[in-house]
Order: sequence, then C-alpha cells, then structure tokens
Amino acid sequence: MTIEPNVLIVPARECLDRAYAPYSGLRVAAALLDDRGRLFTGVNIENISYGLSMCAERVAIFSALAAGARRITALAVTSSGADLLSPCGACRQVMAEFADADVPVYCDTGGAVRRFSVAELLPAGFAAAQLGRQR
Repeated sequence: MTIEPNVLIVPARECLDRAYAPYSGLRVAAALLDDRGRLFTGVNIENISYGLSMCAERVAIFSALAAGARRITALAVTSSGADLLSPCGACRQVMAEFADADVPVYCDTGGAVRRFSVAELLPAGFAAAQLGRQR
C-alpha cells in the first residue's frame, strides 16, 4: 500500500506544540495509520528521570493499540528542529512488533522527508518467531 507522506506528516506537525520537552528542548511528534485506516498521533513526553520519558512514536503506537488497533500500516515522525531524525532503538523494536517489515516510516526534518521501511530501520530485529511463537 502506498501512503502519501503528507497524510501523516501534516497531522504530526500539527501536534508538535503538545510535546513536553523541557530538558532536551527537542519536540517530537508522530502520526500513524492503523489497519482500519484510523489516524493516531503522539508526542514525546520527557521526565527529569530520563529513563521514564516516552518517545512520540511509542505514544502514538500505544494509543492506537489502546483503541483496538492490531497492526500499523504507516508511520511518520517529525520534530521541532532536528537536522537528522530517526526513531530510537526502542521505538524501532516496538514498530517491528506491530508493523510488517515493509511498512513505510517517514522521517521529516521540516524540509526533507526520508522514507524507510521497518526492516530497514531494524534489520534482523528480535521477533516472536525467534521464540517459536506467532504474533
């Protein structure tokens, strides 16, 4: 399935001001489509105890799952000023759990948009099949 990047980038940009980033100053927002064509957004939420912070991608994914989504069909992430934007390792692993390997992930820096697949972001990722289980 081909998704026009702006279908996700525009709503992600629209919620950037909701990010809570008093420590890094870097606001990040994400938007995704689920397996029913529904749109979900998320923003990064920092905490003074950095390990308790949550990335925008995972906030969007977990919101979708809480609303009944089972699969992610496309995702975009944008920020308030990063020159190079790419999901962290934890977000990549969560994407691999809930999205097929060929699902597009659009990384928007406000000028340039780079497209990756989930498999390109997490080659040889840890998966349920490695435990002899199905999703």
